[in-house]
Amino acid sequence: MKKIFTLSFLALFISLIFSGCMKERVYQADDNYWFSKERGQVVFSSGSCGYYIVETDNGYSVLRSVDYLPYEGDVLYGDFSYDGQHDIYNRSDGSIITAIVKDYWLGYGQAQDEINYYCY
Repeated sequence: MKKIFTLSFLALFISLIFSGCMKERVYQADDNYWFSKERGQVVFSSGSCGYYIVETDNGYSVLRSVDYLPYEGDVLYGDFSYDGQHDIYNRSDGSIITAIVKDYWLGYGQAQDEINYYCY
């Protein structure tokens, strides 16, 4: 009985130690890395809505902000032509933001329709 109690206490202690660990996000601060990605410019951003539109060479992308909402006119570098969550470099203020690409390769009217669907 004493061994079972000791082993279960030891297992609980080890699980608490490992569950308290957190992986730290490491950002790529190299400008050449970000400049090799797709370039876009924010053409719509509203403080009342967590979504914004980015104009790229391939059309317009609709993104949902995860941690920071960029301003209209900000120049961004990242992967705008793939669904999912991505880190994006905001060249205008030198920060790295996280966003979820909801749709891409749209015309401007289609992008506005998506913003209306998600926000209003």
